[in-house]
Amino acid sequence: MNEIGLKAQDASVAQLGLANVEMAYWNLHPSELVEETIVRGQGVLTDVGALAIDTGEFTGRSPKDKFVVYDENTKDSVWWGDVNNRFESDKFDALHNRMLAYLGNKEIWVRDAYACADPSFRINIRVVNETPWANLFSYNLFLRPTTDEIKTFKHDWTILNAPGFKADPKIDGTRQHNFAIINFTKKMILIGGTGYTGEIKKSIFAVLNYILPHEKKVLSMHCSANIGKDGDTAIFFGLSGTGKTTLSADPNRKLIGDDEHGWADKSVFNFEGGCYAKCVDLTAEKEPQIFNAIKFGSLLENINFYPDTTTVNYADISRTENTRVSYPANYIDNAVTPAIGDIPKNIFFLTCDAFGVLPPISKLNTGQAMYNFISGYTAKVAGTEMGITEPTTTFSACFGKAFLPLHPTKYAELLGEKLKKHNVNVWLLNTGWVGGSYGVGSRIKLSYTRALITAALNGELDKAEMGTTNFFGLKFPKACKDVPSEILDPRNSWADKAAYDAKAKNLAEQFIKNFDQYSSVANSEILAAAPKVEQEA
Repeated sequence: MNEIGLKAQDASVAQLGLANVEMAYWNLHPSELVEETIVRGQGVLTDVGALAIDTGEFTGRSPKDKFVVYDENTKDSVWWGDVNNRFESDKFDALHNRMLAYLGNKEIWVRDAYACADPSFRINIRVVNETPWANLFSYNLFLRPTTDEIKTFKHDWTILNAPGFKADPKIDGTRQHNFAIINFTKKMILIGGTGYTGEIKKSIFAVLNYILPHEKKVLSMHCSANIGKDGDTAIFFGLSGTGKTTLSADPNRKLIGDDEHGWADKSVFNFEGGCYAKCVDLTAEKEPQIFNAIKFGSLLENINFYPDTTTVNYADISRTENTRVSYPANYIDNAVTPAIGDIPKNIFFLTCDAFGVLPPISKLNTGQAMYNFISGYTAKVAGTEMGITEPTTTFSACFGKAFLPLHPTKYAELLGEKLKKHNVNVWLLNTGWVGGSYGVGSRIKLSYTRALITAALNGELDKAEMGTTNFFGLKFPKACKDVPSEILDPRNSWADKAAYDAKAKNLAEQFIKNFDQYSSVANSEILAAAPKVEQEA
């Protein structure tokens, strides 16, 4: 870099309050970041060339230690409570100064990047990392400016990421020594005391979940999205274990993105420039796209090797079940560049209903779509090591409650407006059990689920004769090509019809109980879509 460029970088570092750092490494190439990590003994290369690191004490996010600064701009707009914990402005400023002092006389790695593939909604981000491998993560996950753009880059948001800095709760006002704090007024994020890189990614997601719906009327979504051969966009919402990544990874469709998107007036666009995939039990057969994306430039977190090798044992989760890999989106063969699609024609809400109550697929009206969107339901099977086989319900508003700065009804109502305006089909897709609950019935075959998705995308289910479930009032097709008709009606798939009715009523009651926390601010159309537990079979 020439002398003018170096002086510009020095000035930019000084503007961040970091003029006294030992060295600022600016926008290094991934190969340089890999080398810097290995030289410092912070990581190793696997046999396929990926960089493997250990994030330290934390191997996942810490939701209770996520804060939002409470001030004039946020006091009446943020959904305060257990998701968005209040943090005072003066405490933020003091903590910021302590972090700057900590980073003094240290090496730092700076990354200029941006979020939102649609240029109309782009936000520029300057990330300051304490470690080179976290800077590699920032390179992988955010969108990457061109060389010319870097020359005139001006950031909107700043992230300070210092895993080695541990807060003192008595001084700093945090809950414990780790923290992730968003200041919407100063457009700054402080992350300290944790090396888990997902905090970086999800902090920007939370920022976009605020500014896009609140200021731009763009629906921010925790979902995957792909495009068919005819240019039709499909969106897949779903919590962990429902099949969101697997079902959106269709070789016959191009991938827009696997996790975070915005829905504007004329587009669906990815927020990110990469993927952050789970690695537990990863195989080339089950997830070929992810498996093949793990190569030089990818960053593996908290994995284990087979003894005396550098070959990753993806089945070994002794370090954590949340083993992860990050890589640029272009490591996926069928990724769309730029990551933008048209208005969606079909939306899928994925749920793994281990109770066996919901149909394999059902079509939702707008009210039901908003109600189920706010509910964000799936069911998880309890640990068999305890001898417990009864599934447990999981509800996460908008399929991403932990990342919502606004009240869930704000997102649901915006979804409803867009569904009506564009006449979008919404499908509730059960990837869980039929013929009985877990332990009695059987898991729906992936081939059946894919056939149902194909039929929905092709418009075949629009012509199908429909039945209606008790309690939930869901419309389901009575027949679908390549899917046994007997499994499409969940009640008929049970040998014991009375047992089905009891289980369905119980699940409906859990839906209603969960929704109580939102009912006071939900509109009448949403409330009318609630299950009817007084209904008899």
